[in-house]
Amino acid sequence: MPIWLSIVLLGVVEGITEFLPISSTGHLLLAQHWLPRQSDLFNIVIQAGAVLAVIPLFPERIRQFLLHWREPATQDYLLKILLAFLITAAGGVVLTAFGFALPETILPVAIALLVGGMLFIFVEHKLKGRPLHHDITWRVAVAVGLAQLVAAVFPGTSRSGSTILIALLLGLTRPAATEFTFLVGIPTMLAASAWRIFKELQEPDGSTEDWAMLALGFVVAAAVSFVVVRWLLRYVQSHTFTIFGWYRIVFALILFLFLATRQ
Repeated sequence: MPIWLSIVLLGVVEGITEFLPISSTGHLLLAQHWLPRQSDLFNIVIQAGAVLAVIPLFPERIRQFLLHWREPATQDYLLKILLAFLITAAGGVVLTAFGFALPETILPVAIALLVGGMLFIFVEHKLKGRPLHHDITWRVAVAVGLAQLVAAVFPGTSRSGSTILIALLLGLTRPAATEFTFLVGIPTMLAASAWRIFKELQEPDGSTEDWAMLALGFVVAAAVSFVVVRWLLRYVQSHTFTIFGWYRIVFALILFLFLATRQ
């Protein structure tokens, strides 16, 4: 298979899965068991491409940030995004200092997918008939920052999945939870990408990254993510996340079966 086709396929996988609560990291790890293995830098940068796609999909919120940033409500919302980001960033620095690396085996991904799927179904059942609100509290901001760390440690958990779940448990409506977790993802993934690019450029022997292929994956992931996120934002206006819970469970069972047949 030509390398460019592998990159396009990985970009499509990333674009579809980054914001759907089904784990982009898990799907990329799995895809690279059959496609040529790419660098950690590649995986992070194409995630940033998918994240950037959300910016034009929140025009009213972005306009608020740019034109009404002096208003207390706007500053309050921005500070809560900043808090969630800083919690994740601080945790990421600690993990890096201790030499943490993502496991690259299928079993942890399958377990995380299964557990997350069951939690989605449980939470959605618990929310039936319960009044929800649109207010982003400081408790929500802290919880979202911590949930991003959980997703960073356990591939298959899903950054969007873990953050949306915790926001729903704290009483947020699905649209409010989805918007806040997506907006927090922008500085989180862009900072991670910038740091990894900086480290790559500091390598004494020079970078071995294929920057053209990295750019191709970035563009493909962004284009696909734009379409997927636009659909998801409409979907959550009138639907629950239960379907994603069932998807995770079925996918996890397929992976367990795959592992069993390999032994």
